Amino acid sequence: MTLPPAIRRNLGRAFLALLVVAALFLVTVIYATGEALLAGTFLVIIALAAWIYLSKKTYAYRYLFPGIAAAIIFVVFPVIYTIFIGFSNYSSKNLLEFPRATQYLLDQTYAGESNTFGFSLFPDGAKFRARLEDSEGGAVYFTPAFAMPGDAPVEVKAGPEAEAGFTPGDPVELGDIIANEDNLKKLTVTMPNGARLGMTGLSEFAAMKRLYTPKGDGSLLNNQDGTVIRPNVRTGFYETPAGEQVLPGFQVKIGWDNYKRIFLEPKYREPFIRIFIWTVIFAGLSVLFSFSLGMVLAVILNWEALRFRSVYRLLLFLPYAVPGFISILVFKGLFNNNMGEINLILDAMFGIRPGWFSDPFLAKVMLLIVNTWLGFPYMMVVCMGLIKAIPMDLYEASAVAGAGPLTNFFKITLPLIKRPMLPLLISSFAFNFNNFVLISLLTGGRPDFLDTTIQAGTTDILISYVYRNAFVDSGQQFGLGAAISTVIFLLVAAITLVQIRYTRIADDEKR
Repeated sequence: MTLPPAIRRNLGRAFLALLVVAALFLVTVIYATGEALLAGTFLVIIALAAWIYLSKKTYAYRYLFPGIAAAIIFVVFPVIYTIFIGFSNYSSKNLLEFPRATQYLLDQTYAGESNTFGFSLFPDGAKFRARLEDSEGGAVYFTPAFAMPGDAPVEVKAGPEAEAGFTPGDPVELGDIIANEDNLKKLTVTMPNGARLGMTGLSEFAAMKRLYTPKGDGSLLNNQDGTVIRPNVRTGFYETPAGEQVLPGFQVKIGWDNYKRIFLEPKYREPFIRIFIWTVIFAGLSVLFSFSLGMVLAVILNWEALRFRSVYRLLLFLPYAVPGFISILVFKGLFNNNMGEINLILDAMFGIRPGWFSDPFLAKVMLLIVNTWLGFPYMMVVCMGLIKAIPMDLYEASAVAGAGPLTNFFKITLPLIKRPMLPLLISSFAFNFNNFVLISLLTGGRPDFLDTTIQAGTTDILISYVYRNAFVDSGQQFGLGAAISTVIFLLVAAITLVQIRYTRIADDEKR
């Protein structure tokens, strides 16, 4: 049965309206989780989709839009978000937004001066009951059964032992108490007299009081020592009158401070410049060595008189077929200072055992050797294909003129494959500029510089330097790491643009 055109048109509009409502609901959920930037990105994509698929003027873009949307989500959004983080003090000490940091402080408690209660925990089926014994009067109280607190706090009321109707068995082992200590600290027990008890030790509960009380001007009063702490929106911390910072801090916008630290503070600037120079050298030499070796092997394997060429091609391509991280770990074992086969052979032949992982120069040489091994097969295969495309007439004419192999290579082969290879070499340089996996698995950026105050390695490239500062060392400074990542992005973009410009010059020269 064929539906009338009006009904089909209305069904289509109704389906589209349902999709829009579902998408807006998704945006609302994302916004409610606190991800305003991501929610805004999705909202822009939904608006673009509605415009492109409803307007007749944008009919041609309907086939391009899925790719455009994917590029916005997976490329543009991460770049914008990274730049956004680079202007903040986001770090392990400034992890929370201001309202959540304030609420965290308001939730802090401290033990009062009233009686303490001995604490023990008993299983009751799948739940637990707490036994509290007054340390002075000896009165015993039991709580009703409760589930072990998780992320959310749990509050229960305790009653006298005689009214509990519970016969305790063996208490929970101390090891299990220790394992669940963080969860048990979220348990609040209300006694019959109204006192609220919290965990103050592995076997002790006591009356808890709020550590901070909010004042009307945004400051917090410390109920224990009477000091007043005030939020400092420049540093991202509540601070005492003496200037002491109270953890946790909160996120604030700090403008260009992270970028100033990179370029103006000696402790960041000096290792950054050294690592940038090594990164350029590493990427450039990796491309040069991989291309040179691949090119030479491709020329040799295209020699018609060479027997078993197919076997050699297969053997030389095998390194590319093995997953890179496996090859790196194998080389890490081969270069081991004490037990590696390379040092065993060198020791047997020359009586030397180089410190590949402790000497900065040898560590860099090792990185280039391994990276050349990982990269030459691809270059070899590409060069072989390009050499096959060169007309044989050129070589025959060269042979008639009496030219040798080197003349053929430098006058015919290299000039003809150079131009089509340039885009691949540019992309290979950009890849090696951010070759984090090799550095991380082989040397970890070490050995470190001995004259720097922050953790920075002699074999670190910029991306591994960012990783160590943002996630491993130096207090997980995510904002600083994002700023360095932005600088790396701009450097790679600038170098790539220069290289692309160079290839255009080559085009003009040919014309």
